Amino acid sequence: MSQAPLLAGVVGNPIGHSRSPALHGHWLRRYGIAGHYIPIELRPEHFETGIRALPKLGFRGINVTIPYKETILSMADQVSDRASLIGAANTIMFREDGGIYADNTDGYGFISNLEHHAPAWSAKSGPALVLGAGGAAKAIVAAMVQAGAPEIRIANRTRNRAEALRERFGARVTVVDWNMAAGAMADTATIINTTSLGMDGQPPLNLTFEAAPKSALATDIVYAPLITPFLSRAAEAGLVTVDGLGMLLHQAAPGFQHWFGVRPDVDDDLRAAVLSA
Repeated sequence: MSQAPLLAGVVGNPIGHSRSPALHGHWLRRYGIAGHYIPIELRPEHFETGIRALPKLGFRGINVTIPYKETILSMADQVSDRASLIGAANTIMFREDGGIYADNTDGYGFISNLEHHAPAWSAKSGPALVLGAGGAAKAIVAAMVQAGAPEIRIANRTRNRAEALRERFGARVTVVDWNMAAGAMADTATIINTTSLGMDGQPPLNLTFEAAPKSALATDIVYAPLITPFLSRAAEAGLVTVDGLGMLLHQAAPGFQHWFGVRPDVDDDLRAAVLSA
């Protein structure tokens, strides 16, 4: 008797834009795994009922995306230290008893992307400037603190959201007024856009890089388009740049390993498969 296919998926609202099915589908084919990774759109009033049903249907786990990364924590039976610190989860494992283990791999994906594409980069090299203070910024600030960044400057259009991150992550975090962000690039080692500015359909992030050291690295979590105006300007100023697609690819690997039993490779073939989806 053949074994039932292994099941995982991604839950959000909406979900049609997600590249995760193409990503995991590529790995399933590459490693010859009998399994499926399924996009699931759940409306807020159906979210908890829908999640509770998934282990009964044979799902080993799921990714959770907008707008449910914080909601899932209130349902979890176990929460990883990093998900607890960030206050959000993106990777869920279902226990044999149907219980929920919640983790956050976004920060892991962010750091792994930089190490992959800029091997000489180190968070310890100097201060970081983080543009934005939303959910992605929380994961990235937590990862940069853990990676040893000596100072993390946060600039956000709404200052009180940046202040909330300082309260959450402590003394290494300082808050910069949004209109002073360009000047705050002075002596930085890492400059990070976590906002949606520059994404397809959004206005660009209009910042100059005149104050940034030529040794700094600039990275954007946006990957549609792959080269955002932010990255283009940084490259013109002579900075090393890393696009945001690798963060998506690397954050997916721990979940895939848990659900399907193989630690997958993140490589050029995977990038091409996701970009063509």
